[in-house]
Amino acid sequence: MEPDRPPVSTPAFWEGLYAAGEDGWDLGEPAPPLAAWLANGGRFEASGLSADRSIAARSRPGSSADRGSAGAISGPPPMKGLEGVHASPATPSPLVPARIAVPGAGRGHDARLLARHGYQVTAFDFAEAATDEARRLAAAEGVAITVEARDVFTLARDHAGAFDAVWEYTCFCAIDPARRREYVEVLHAILKAGGILLACFYPLRDGTDGPPFPVSREAVDRALAGRFAVLEAGPPARSAERRRGLEWLVRARREPAGPVGASGR
Repeated sequence: MEPDRPPVSTPAFWEGLYAAGEDGWDLGEPAPPLAAWLANGGRFEASGLSADRSIAARSRPGSSADRGSAGAISGPPPMKGLEGVHASPATPSPLVPARIAVPGAGRGHDARLLARHGYQVTAFDFAEAATDEARRLAAAEGVAITVEARDVFTLARDHAGAFDAVWEYTCFCAIDPARRREYVEVLHAILKAGGILLACFYPLRDGTDGPPFPVSREAVDRALAGRFAVLEAGPPARSAERRRGLEWLVRARREPAGPVGASGR
């Protein structure tokens, strides 16, 4: 039997939390895992740019093509975890900026950080209180982002195949766990072929209470199975103090569409 859960899939639930000041998930700054990943050389590429580089690599004698497909991230080298990356900051080509979706963006701290790195960013959130504040903060800082108040489960209706990458942080743990596989299907649908999902899953703990609803590495693997190929995973290089040891950073590539796999619950 499924436990009784609050109506987290409705805008009214989140509007109520913002109105009551019960928005403790808001760090007031960009997520440390994303900020560290970008500072350590991680970057997203637009699909056309990645494809052009792949063709150029194949045309050079002795060169090997980029192992990623269109939309792949050129980031730190492969590693067991993601905590030991040390590289110079990288920025995308100003000619072909990647399009990045940020579902469950809240006040847009992560969206603005990505935009400052030169990306075209669209932030989505259930609550108009959050999206109104995201627009205000972006305008105040002179940062260009697109903000939509949306039920994230409906994004594929208007944004199918629109994005080169998705940054996921605390939306997966905020939605009803029974809908996690559905959410993964949405992320798969809005990404271009070979697009990248960069996701920091939180909180890694036992239990059923939430939001935030607990996650496990096994549940993450089940939710992504058949839709995303995990390229690397490990603890993030940096976390907010109260979230240390409870986060798991995953970089995964969109797989071609196929039969729906096992549930991620």
